[in-house]
Amino acid sequence: MPTPAVHAPRHAPRVRLGCDVHPVAELAESVDLFGERYLARVFTPLEREQCEGPAQLDRLAGRFAAKEAVVKVLELPPTAAVPWHDIEVRTGRNGVPFVVLAGQAAQLALAQGIERIDVSLSHDAGIAMAVAAAMPVVEPAGGATEDEGA
Repeated sequence: MPTPAVHAPRHAPRVRLGCDVHPVAELAESVDLFGERYLARVFTPLEREQCEGPAQLDRLAGRFAAKEAVVKVLELPPTAAVPWHDIEVRTGRNGVPFVVLAGQAAQLALAQGIERIDVSLSHDAGIAMAVAAAMPVVEPAGGATEDEGA
């Protein structure tokens, strides 16, 4: 007997996932070709500061992959573009990366009901990868907003 299909309840939030991989050598080539101009265009000063050290290129490649994964969860039309600085990947005190959106990226997320975007990064054997999860705004129980209440 076949197992009946299980569907999420209608009220369940819709989490979007995006992933990306980026070769560290490709990032190194861009830095070699374009230097400071490339770094300043793609990464915020804080991102660059937090990536300093021996594994700098690996860390920057991970952040680049994270920015691409975030663009995917924002479900942009093919002709749209978001400035790289509108998506900032920070490292928290506990070492866990998190995303801060600004400008156009923040407006797009808000318009789509995205409360935050969580991200996970990794790099190994010359490849950096990232997974981003867009977390929707969760409606209060009963579907009423605070403005509609009592």
